[in-house]
Amino acid sequence: MPELPEVETTCRGIRPAISDRVLTAVRVRNGRLRVPVPPDLGERAEGERLLGVRRRAKYLLLDFSSGSVIVHLGMSGSLRVVDPALPPGTHDHVDLVFGDVALRLRDPRRFGLVVWQPGEGLAHPMLAGLGIEPLEDEFTGTWLSREFKGLRAPIKLALMDGRRVVGVGNIYASESLFRARIHPLVPAGEVGPRRIARLVDAVRETLQLAIAAGGSTLRDFVGGDGRKGYFQQDYFVYGRDALACRVCGTPVVKAVVGQRSTFFCPKCQRR
Repeated sequence: MPELPEVETTCRGIRPAISDRVLTAVRVRNGRLRVPVPPDLGERAEGERLLGVRRRAKYLLLDFSSGSVIVHLGMSGSLRVVDPALPPGTHDHVDLVFGDVALRLRDPRRFGLVVWQPGEGLAHPMLAGLGIEPLEDEFTGTWLSREFKGLRAPIKLALMDGRRVVGVGNIYASESLFRARIHPLVPAGEVGPRRIARLVDAVRETLQLAIAAGGSTLRDFVGGDGRKGYFQQDYFVYGRDALACRVCGTPVVKAVVGQRSTFFCPKCQRR
């Protein structure tokens, strides 16, 4: 699933092409996504000038004066800038046309969504209960220690809980915990403030490096410009089970935590 770096990469990639342009057409070829595309989306948004493009967690918001188009890329989707005349592929379900350019949603599994929120986009129920952004100043060791106090859940699951911290999915949780030298199975409430502070720095570093690399391309993801990300080339542990740790040489271990594959170095990452 595209995580925060992939969505941020998409946001930065599409913004220059459509900023301050008028939405001239909405073309829905298959509206049967995870959340059905509203049949009146075109009536609500066509003719509106785009005021801005932003990301909240793993959602993209295209802001207009009367509301926002909210896009989620689902499990394997991408949102690209294309020529509106380019023939669509089998999985190209929605085009948002801005004159001579279009945003095209490709979603093979149809787990994504394109919805309309009147007024402030962040008021949509899917976004209203989300947690803190890990790249904002409010995400500090003090804050995270307070959030994790008393928690018995494994720290990896706590870090991936979008009600606390948004956008840190399976890949980047594994990589951040490695950089912080914290075992993913240790109860979150047992990790002291110094190690929590180190984890906050590791999350920021990991996400920033991934964004700079255009995210990770696993299966179908490409950025708004059609380019693949390459952060997967720099993974320390994710997907490297039985391979030598890049730091100490110990074989990387794979475990299942919360029904998700988890990767760690048993020597570098202590409980």
